Amino acid sequence: MVNFNKKKFLSWVPVLLWMLIIFSLSAQPAMESNGLSKNVTKIIIEIIGKIIPFDIESSTAMDLVSQFNHIVRKFAHFSAYLVLGVLVINAFRKCGINGYKLFVFSIIFCVIYASSDEIHQLFVPGRGCQLKDVIIDSMGALTGIVIYEILSIFVNRGKDFKM
Repeated sequence: MVNFNKKKFLSWVPVLLWMLIIFSLSAQPAMESNGLSKNVTKIIIEIIGKIIPFDIESSTAMDLVSQFNHIVRKFAHFSAYLVLGVLVINAFRKCGINGYKLFVFSIIFCVIYASSDEIHQLFVPGRGCQLKDVIIDSMGALTGIVIYEILSIFVNRGKDFKM
């Protein structure tokens, strides 16, 4: 059997790795980050175009990429922190924190990290600190935490019905 302290430590490894990924993406200069998101936006538009055929000229396609790029960037913020929220609440739970403290500690942890991430961007060429990004990140984390809690209710309920 795995040592209890080792379980606690191992539950934080995915959190730290995910935070490192977020940090490395935030460390990209604005031009590099924008180029990456524009490439992702182009792929999304191409996939949508295959599912829902629409006829657009290549110049219109570039306008479409520019228009949707902002949405894709904000959705990336939301999604990254949704994952962080799930990982953080799981780690706190593995450490024995339960009840309202589990929820409160998880959201505070994620909001502090989102805030520190935006402050970090002040030191990255072409990037800046934006309150709206902290809010989007925090809403993503909150969504992940709520999803985790809802799923754990269903999983635990299933355990109650064992024969």
